[in-house]
Amino acid sequence: MTSFAILFPDLRPEIFSIEIGTFQFALRWYALAYIAGFIAGWWIVQRLMQRPALWPHDTAPMEPARVEGLLTYVIIGVILGGRLGFVLFYQPGYYLSNPSEILRVWEGGMSFHGGFAGVIIAGLIFCSRHGVPPLQVADAMALVAPIGIGLGRVANFINAELWGRPTLQPWGVIFPGQQAQTCPWDWPLPYCARHPTQLYEAALEGLVLFAVLAFLVWRTGALKRPGLVTGVFVAGYGAARFAVEFFRQPDAQFITSANPMGHVLSLGPLGLTMGQALSLPMVLAGLAVLVWRRRA
Repeated sequence: MTSFAILFPDLRPEIFSIEIGTFQFALRWYALAYIAGFIAGWWIVQRLMQRPALWPHDTAPMEPARVEGLLTYVIIGVILGGRLGFVLFYQPGYYLSNPSEILRVWEGGMSFHGGFAGVIIAGLIFCSRHGVPPLQVADAMALVAPIGIGLGRVANFINAELWGRPTLQPWGVIFPGQQAQTCPWDWPLPYCARHPTQLYEAALEGLVLFAVLAFLVWRTGALKRPGLVTGVFVAGYGAARFAVEFFRQPDAQFITSANPMGHVLSLGPLGLTMGQALSLPMVLAGLAVLVWRRRA
């Protein structure tokens, strides 16, 4: 059998590192993705608040100067929610046995669904304290969220993590590391190439989703119908993540000899991975919001 694959490029998680005596500092691509996503989101939301004609009754939900305060709440929500979501959804047993490691965010381990919940809570607190309409603020945040998500997935690729299942497709990538290069015993090739699902997600959850939302905002006046952009984002992300999970390698703790696909939930004759089990409610919730907005 003849096949082709792409050898993982010579990329490292760290952009640069500084070590002076006992002092060590390293800037990682993953951190840069977060920083760039927050800055881009802040800039776009601020511009939205300067365009009252985009909003209901030609009135923006808050002054542009308040966007910086919203950004602070969002950053806290993303970090705390993302970390706690990873702890609770993916490795609760390990962290219950090692609680001192829960706060070691710099070692990796973040959950989008946990971060999403954290942002919702942080956004509601911000809106309550400052007296701004939650749905309109949610629409603004939903518009820019795909930017950070897409950049984060590119950083996942650079880190050679969260790769996909083995594939014979010519765009499969040979990721570094023994675990990534270990395929089923009956694999027909001498090397193991895997789906670059990080890039699949960067395209679907990032680029495509942002393009759809931007079109709705600037071409159809979607912000004048509070909740519409949020509904499209929630349903769109859930659907994209659900689809990519068919190609994504499940977390190792969910894979056993009796469950090689890493399913955590049975749905009739089908099984769902943890990512799908968490994404399906997002699809349903997003569709419910869209139906509600249509009736309204």
